[in-house]
Amino acid sequence: MPEFGKIKKLNIRDIWQHEAHNFTPWLAENLEKLGESVGMDLELVEQEASVGNFSLDILAKDLSTGHNVIIENQFGDTDHDHLGKMLTYAAGFDASKVIWISENVRDEHRQTIEWLNQRTDTDTQFFAIEIEVFKIDESKPAYNFKPIVFPNEWRKSKKEGWKDNPSAKGEAYREYFQSLIDELRNKHAFTKAKVAQPQNWYIFPTGISGISYGTSFAQGGRVRAELYIDAGESETNKKLFDWLVEQKQTIESEFGETLDWERLDDRRASRIAIYREGSIDEVEKLKEIQAWAIQELLKFRKAFSSRLKTYKSQVGL
Repeated sequence: MPEFGKIKKLNIRDIWQHEAHNFTPWLAENLEKLGESVGMDLELVEQEASVGNFSLDILAKDLSTGHNVIIENQFGDTDHDHLGKMLTYAAGFDASKVIWISENVRDEHRQTIEWLNQRTDTDTQFFAIEIEVFKIDESKPAYNFKPIVFPNEWRKSKKEGWKDNPSAKGEAYREYFQSLIDELRNKHAFTKAKVAQPQNWYIFPTGISGISYGTSFAQGGRVRAELYIDAGESETNKKLFDWLVEQKQTIESEFGETLDWERLDDRRASRIAIYREGSIDEVEKLKEIQAWAIQELLKFRKAFSSRLKTYKSQVGL
């Protein structure tokens, strides 16, 4: 007969002694796990971001849209004070997604978040998440982000009607990228994104803020896969690009193909890319294009992931 251990729920103050000094910095370093629970690729923008006399715990970015995400966390039960601050931060940063994390979401606040999801437009989404910590017998503690309230996108789209429906081309982009992100998420653990947007591009995290993998339908009837470098000031981006150029021969040998090294001196960012012919209108070729894009993104991760980590540890980003 199998033997089972006893699950024990821990007091999160035994793990993080102070909300602002311990939990918020830990959360900022573990946005990938939070993103997994809400179906987003989250990238840190700033901790303790100022809105007037108030400070938001974490300002992040949803890589799939480029929109701001505000994250407010608290120990104990949700309260009116944090609800009011959360709405203030949402307005101050023009956020499209709002995430409220606590030990316990009170019923009246659960109802409020559900009401906000029903009443706001399709571009605005609210999440209520409970943080839990468990251990089995004498095991190491394990945390869990437990979703309590999620936006109901289907209900919103029905309520908003035709004004928020994308064009035929927008819908074609959404269908294409939905299939692409589903395969990248389920087969390759490449993304946490779950819902595609009606847009001609998608970017994915490298683990370093401002640097991303991406694929898009570019101008001139071309499809692109790339490493995009926009980690801050132009000088920072160009230094990293030049450091990678020094390894061009080795990188292309590992990649198995010649890459386009685009320093983009007239712009802040730089990119390293590969192209092929194709457009969203070539319906009969979309499966082939998608397979190519996924293959190239995986090759970008294999060729650049360890190098980016090395550069960050040696130089900093």
